[in-house]
Amino acid sequence: QVHLVESGGGLLQAGGSVKLSCADSASGRAFSTYTMGWFRQAPGKDPEFVSAIDWSSSKTYYADSVAGRFTTSRDNAKNTLYLQMNSLKPDDTAVYYCAADPHQILHWPPFSDDFDYWGQGTQVTVSS
Repeated sequence: QVHLVESGGGLLQAGGSVKLSCADSASGRAFSTYTMGWFRQAPGKDPEFVSAIDWSSSKTYYADSVAGRFTTSRDNAKNTLYLQMNSLKPDDTAVYYCAADPHQILHWPPFSDDFDYWGQGTQVTVSS
């Protein structure tokens, strides 16, 4: 089982920074074998696949909309995934979800449908 809990969201100003965390409290050592991802959904918009990181942190993926501003990382010893968000824009306003892909990596980046486990989300609001 996987139990993902995001934290770190809030109300922020444009140009600012925030670091989201996603802790897995249930999968134990299995967390270190999962590909992890971040998604976001703004009101009235389709979900967006924001970033991904493989189990060893050797591969990462970023959507064009966040590349160069966001950085994903993980600490397998703490079963925790991170998303460092810099140079925030009002368009970054969304609920951010972390997700786990337990499957063997056959392609990179992973498909959104590869992610089986999801957190409940954390709200990030960026004011101009």
